Amino acid sequence: MEFLPVCLRLTESPVLLVGGGEVATRKARLLVRAGAALTVVSPEITAELEALLAAHNGCWKKARYAPSDLDGQALVVAATPDAAVNRQVFTDARRQSMPVNVVDSPQLCTFIFPAIVDRDPLLIAISSSGRSPVLTRILRRKIEAMVPAAYGRLAGFAGRLRQLVKDSIRQDSARRLFWEQVLDGTVAEQVMAGQEAEGERLLRQRLLDTRALPVGEVYLVGAGPGDPDLLTFKAARLLQSADVVLYDRLVAPSIVDMARRDAQRVYVGKRRADHSVPQTEINQLLVDLALQGKRVVRLKGGDPFVFGRGGEEIELLAEHGIAFQVIPGITAANGAACYAGIPLTHRDYAQSVRFVAGYLKNGTVDHDWSTFRSTTETLVFYMGLMGLPVICEQLQAHGRAADTPVALVERGTTLEQNILVGTLATMVDVVARAQPAAPTLIIVGDVVRLHQSLAWFGAAASR
Repeated sequence: MEFLPVCLRLTESPVLLVGGGEVATRKARLLVRAGAALTVVSPEITAELEALLAAHNGCWKKARYAPSDLDGQALVVAATPDAAVNRQVFTDARRQSMPVNVVDSPQLCTFIFPAIVDRDPLLIAISSSGRSPVLTRILRRKIEAMVPAAYGRLAGFAGRLRQLVKDSIRQDSARRLFWEQVLDGTVAEQVMAGQEAEGERLLRQRLLDTRALPVGEVYLVGAGPGDPDLLTFKAARLLQSADVVLYDRLVAPSIVDMARRDAQRVYVGKRRADHSVPQTEINQLLVDLALQGKRVVRLKGGDPFVFGRGGEEIELLAEHGIAFQVIPGITAANGAACYAGIPLTHRDYAQSVRFVAGYLKNGTVDHDWSTFRSTTETLVFYMGLMGLPVICEQLQAHGRAADTPVALVERGTTLEQNILVGTLATMVDVVARAQPAAPTLIIVGDVVRLHQSLAWFGAAASR
């Protein structure tokens, strides 16, 4: 290990920056954010650096570097384009046993600047010991994607209540276990969702009686239309923290597989006229599992609140006082339409879009069809495969032209995606020949005309 990772408190500490160009300006941004009392030595400086110094009570010494500039400084950073000056700064600083950094010259550094993931007060530093700055930046981007911004809020919350927990739990090992449960459980999720008061209430409740059976939490997670890459960061994080995962047939197996290996997986799938687990039983199962102290993810295809019956599930949770969160997902209309190259709105074709339930109920698709006449509105029918003949018939009967374009997207956003294109007059026959399987999405409107020119998804070729 060439460098020992440490964190320096620079608040109001005198720091010298030698150089005034773009590189020096980048270092100055970090130093003033850390609260340093910054002095810059350089004949010229950038306008941004001058503004930084003015905003943070810094000092600009408009001159070339001299060894006396180090007097009274806590550390020094050299960032000039002159290699001889940089080496002189290093030599002078070493003579005074002063920490020194010469930018882009690891051999002239007693400390280096790592790449930083900033979730203040939580900081994550990544360093290659100066060997590959580009690699450290790549790793920083990957870590930033995995660490939610709300972790900073969680760190502040833990710091604020640290003494309370220490006073309540005297034994080190027991206190450490308590914090592990708090920071990786329901309390943490409440805090990161912005509900700090509720998080503190739950934490204090646990402190009062650590023997009480904990009440879990339920997360209604929108799994999107099929492509695992469309899952949100928050959805992926909660899925990987769940004790139990409930999923149905609309959720891609590759998404279910993202759950941690020891999580219990419960299939609650429903097909048309074949509800293997009735909705009322699913609602009750969520309650029962949460009351056992489980963290439960209810994976729902698309978005939980767009034809997903998510509202019914959280009503029962609310009645029992069980904490829950709803994590939005990309609904099928957005995902399938984008992958098919069909913009749902377009200045030349459609100025509005309407999401419509397309399933049969008692043999009919029950809508006020007279409201669907507008040729400047795109209609998207969910679960409309069986009801397609009724949809095409009623739209024509209530004013839509027979040559209105129609697209049926089968298994949208997946590698098996297929698109069938026709019109209100021909679509029933097109579907009868192709025999697509659910899940499907039906798009009606002039925007369908753009499919051939805008489609980019490789598996989306029309039949």
